[in-house]
Amino acid sequence: MTEHFDVVIVGGGAIGSSIAAFLSASPDFRGRLAVVERDPTYERAATTRSAGGVRQQFSTPGNIEMSKFGAHYVKNVAHYLAVDGEVPQLGFREGGYLFLASHSGRGVLEANHATQRAHGADNALLEPQALAARFSWLNTEKIALGSLGLSNEGWFDPYALLQGFKRKARAGGAVYITDTAVGLARSGRRIEEVTLASGAKLACGRIVNAAGPQAGALAALAGIEVPVRPRKRFVYVIDCRTPVEGCPLLIDPSGVWVRPEGTQFICGVSPEESEDPDCEDLELDYRLWEEVVWPTLAERIPAFAAVKLVSAWAGHYDYNTVDQNAILGRHPEVDNLYLANGFSGHGIQQSPAAGRAIAELILYGEYRSLDLSAFTYARFAAGTPLYELNVV
Repeated sequence: MTEHFDVVIVGGGAIGSSIAAFLSASPDFRGRLAVVERDPTYERAATTRSAGGVRQQFSTPGNIEMSKFGAHYVKNVAHYLAVDGEVPQLGFREGGYLFLASHSGRGVLEANHATQRAHGADNALLEPQALAARFSWLNTEKIALGSLGLSNEGWFDPYALLQGFKRKARAGGAVYITDTAVGLARSGRRIEEVTLASGAKLACGRIVNAAGPQAGALAALAGIEVPVRPRKRFVYVIDCRTPVEGCPLLIDPSGVWVRPEGTQFICGVSPEESEDPDCEDLELDYRLWEEVVWPTLAERIPAFAAVKLVSAWAGHYDYNTVDQNAILGRHPEVDNLYLANGFSGHGIQQSPAAGRAIAELILYGEYRSLDLSAFTYARFAAGTPLYELNVV
């Protein structure tokens, strides 16, 4: 049996559910909307396994603007996601991000700072002496400069945001279907039908690929190449007996990061490209902790020399292998296919802006709030990748 929907969104994580929330809440949308999500528990989802950060310290103007809206959205969630008086409790902690640069990286940090300030980001450059005065626990040896977010940066509960999106979408009439898309019936420049693992078929007026780390595999069902692959990341949870007061989300020049999580801390690092294969399992590996993360943190924050590793978890990035930036908008060869993929670790903070943007494209055929045309899929064929330098 085939059921017809005006819009089918494949992927019900933060990106897909944000699109559904914005679309279903619009008075200009009067169609039927389905969201296909294979894991209603979200136990393995990239959304719920993320660190839940939001920052404006990017090198790409579009990323700065998307995350500015993300911070606004999180801080004003009652305006966007209240349903019958119920508001998601995101627990936003505005702790800031602190990017540290070595002498060789100073110029890049200064250039990024200038771009960020030009787009309204509230951050400040701090010389080593100022860093040491502000963060007495920080070892500034070999540090040439720091960039600290003063407002609108921090972390929140990604699961609570996801549930808020879903509740809002359902209140607007969206139907969530627990199933897996296993086939896309393409006819020329259109995808006519989505086949599910259960055998059900969904005829679609429009389809959105919001499949996260599986976005590349989903696109392949329609004979399309989307350069997004699942890449595994580890988050380590540590205890520290010595107080480290006022710690922001700190990013060392090596890429190792750490931030408070209640009375504990979480930390991690992205592996080298040569040691970062496509991967869908969630098995833990403590090698990076032992060989990279802990030694780096112990040097940068001497109190961490005596930390205790409490636990760890793994999750996946929907990693754009070309330029580590989002792929947004309509596919140039398939008129009714919309892409919201490849956020490479920035998805949770950019989900409000991405959701609004794709909803606008579906409703009006254009971006009306933020011009995100730079993130078009067409940049790959044109040979004009949009590189993001601040990937954490």
